[in-house]
Amino acid sequence: MSNGTQEQQSQQYIPMPQNAVFIPKNNQDDEIDLAELLRVLWHGKVLIIVVTLFFAAASVVYAINQPNTYKASALLSPAQSSSGAGGLSALAGQFGGLASMAGINLGGQEQDKTGLALEILKSRAFIEAFIKDNNLLAPLMASESWDVNTNKLIYNETIFQIETKQWVREVKYPKTPQPSLWEAFEEFKKHLIVSEDVQTGMIKISIEHYSPEIAKSWLTLIIAEINQYMRIMDKTEAQNSIDFLTEKLEQTQLSGMQTVFYQLIEEQTKTMMLTEVSDEYVFKTIDPPNVPDEKSGPQRALICILVTMIGGILAVLLVLIRHFSAKPIKEIDKQD
Repeated sequence: MSNGTQEQQSQQYIPMPQNAVFIPKNNQDDEIDLAELLRVLWHGKVLIIVVTLFFAAASVVYAINQPNTYKASALLSPAQSSSGAGGLSALAGQFGGLASMAGINLGGQEQDKTGLALEILKSRAFIEAFIKDNNLLAPLMASESWDVNTNKLIYNETIFQIETKQWVREVKYPKTPQPSLWEAFEEFKKHLIVSEDVQTGMIKISIEHYSPEIAKSWLTLIIAEINQYMRIMDKTEAQNSIDFLTEKLEQTQLSGMQTVFYQLIEEQTKTMMLTEVSDEYVFKTIDPPNVPDEKSGPQRALICILVTMIGGILAVLLVLIRHFSAKPIKEIDKQD
């Protein structure tokens, strides 16, 4: 009896702990069989070829219909002399104490005119004024290609009627048929390319457009206008400083302070003279803009290659998804 009882107890079910992990003995069904993948792709080769060829044909049609773009470039160098800033720095070291007693800050740090001009060149206020002053809204926002034979822009008639000079684009509120300057600014940023060589200090400015003539014209205009803008700004600041210093000079009786004011007025007068010396006030042209003969875009071959590759990848994924999504259903049918 005792032996039989022990055998029965040993055969009783022993519950597994709650934290026990069940590990299947055979997990081969969950593994991806490379040979099976190759067979699936081979059976779906017709679909893969058809989808890939469709994407390839669509990419060719799309690339051919893209208009050519042309990029005009100019190489510039900083033209601003630092003599004025250096003079102010020397005065700051010599008369900084006396000037601070009179409530005047001489500074002492040279101002980077080139960096400031580049930031102004890319600023919203400057670009919006540039577009408005030169009537660039229509060729910027409504042109879609360029006619080589007539050397004229082709406008999108659903956006702008060239005969009546009216904007007819359909937009939702708050936009209006005529694009705002903010929209024009966002679009112009796509055409403007500014780069600076840190080692040499040279600046390269480029304008890209459907028309090579317009690209060259806009680039010439924007270089001239940034030079003019910086010239007027410095001239105005120098004149305001001279007026302020002259007023202070009349109010003081200290000979030391009068010396400071006279030298400051002299430095500001030098700045006034520099603004009248040359039209290239901040940027000196090394390589002027020219009408480009060769297109800069689009890269049609690259477009075709990338779109065809995307089509092939999508076709492969489609075949695999279709196979593995149908596989559980087939297994259930076999079991039934």
